[in-house]
Amino acid sequence: MEDLFGENGKAGEWLDMAVEMIMLYAPKVILAIITLVVGLWLINRLVNVLDARLKAKDPSLNKFLCGLVGIVLKILLLISVASMVGIATTSFIAIIGAAGLAIGLALQGSLANFAGGVLILIFKPFKVGDTIEAQGFLGAVDEINILYTIINTFDNRRIIVPNGALANASLVNVSYYDTRRCDMTFGIGYGDDIDKAKEIIKRCLESDDRVLKDPAPTIAVGSLGDNSVNIIARPWTKTDDLWPVYWAMHEKIKKTFDQEGISIPFPQRDVHVYQHSAKNAD
Repeated sequence: MEDLFGENGKAGEWLDMAVEMIMLYAPKVILAIITLVVGLWLINRLVNVLDARLKAKDPSLNKFLCGLVGIVLKILLLISVASMVGIATTSFIAIIGAAGLAIGLALQGSLANFAGGVLILIFKPFKVGDTIEAQGFLGAVDEINILYTIINTFDNRRIIVPNGALANASLVNVSYYDTRRCDMTFGIGYGDDIDKAKEIIKRCLESDDRVLKDPAPTIAVGSLGDNSVNIIARPWTKTDDLWPVYWAMHEKIKKTFDQEGISIPFPQRDVHVYQHSAKNAD
């Protein structure tokens, strides 16, 4: 009987302790769960609003900044929830710091990409919508994220380039300026009239509205080649019109040369054959 009462007494003590713990921590745990759920909902709403505002003002910044803000706010929310449950935030922050140091050493490349993304957004060598040539690819910038930039090529390929490589290497921003010079070269025969050929090229350029009047196109003899006199044409166009003008002018000038009797020579080589008479030695 004494053992039974002793066991019942211990069970009662454990039950009282359990009830006391539940009464002590249950409100904190429930409040922490509510805070976590509501906090995540608010963070997502805030990030969405920020994304919508920045997308209209600066599309280059919205993906990067929204991702960064979301991560920082979620870390702060977790620290707050931990303190509500009763976990010492100082030790929790120390654990996060140590984990962050270890992760940073393990992910040095990713940190370099993150730093590259920050440099891109600060100095703005390009923005979303620009056409750039970098890392062997030519295409339009679709997104600038925290660690990488997405480029859509003109043959419909999606290229993901790390920000570290873009920030620490040379790149060409094709669409930085509103106008570009369209460089073309046309070869004519040495027997053709140079002034007539230049006049034909000038007439063809002036007939295209996409060729800008100011600055005026440059038309001059660029070089004397092995098989042709090379005439350079340097008209200016809007950036979006450069390649359409380039292709259209080559076709139009070739057809006009044919109509006006200006030849475009093929590569040729003169071969001289010498015959030597052999004398018979007696």
